[in-house]
Amino acid sequence: MSRTPPRPRAAYRHWTPITTRWHDNDVYGHVNNTVYYAWFDTAVNAWLVEAGLLDVISGDPIGLVVETGCRYAAPLAFPQPVEIGLTVAKIGSSSVTYHLGVFGKDMPDAAAEGHFTHVYVDRQNRRPAPLPPEWRAILERQI
Repeated sequence: MSRTPPRPRAAYRHWTPITTRWHDNDVYGHVNNTVYYAWFDTAVNAWLVEAGLLDVISGDPIGLVVETGCRYAAPLAFPQPVEIGLTVAKIGSSSVTYHLGVFGKDMPDAAAEGHFTHVYVDRQNRRPAPLPPEWRAILERQI
């Protein structure tokens, strides 16, 4: 059974550099799968802060992760620098799904790719809240 190859670098709109750490490697000598999820969280939230959409202290609405996934194509290991590519894949009424690509620095092919979905909720009642129009405009520029 063959699988679809990972998306190319050109599929991503924003890049976050990541410095691998000694303890990212597992006993098999490569970055452990759980670390990729932390990288996804870092890349998405760093972009949201940079775009002015995330205020962790008093922002409203707030994004809660409801789904994430990853498929792996090649190993990465400390001390290899990594770049996480991000693009907005889907915008719903109160949700956003991102596609993320994990690349070794300057490497042409993805070592892994993932998806990450936020549902935006009211900070107080934690019920889904529609995305503000100004947020939607910023998110649409990342598609």
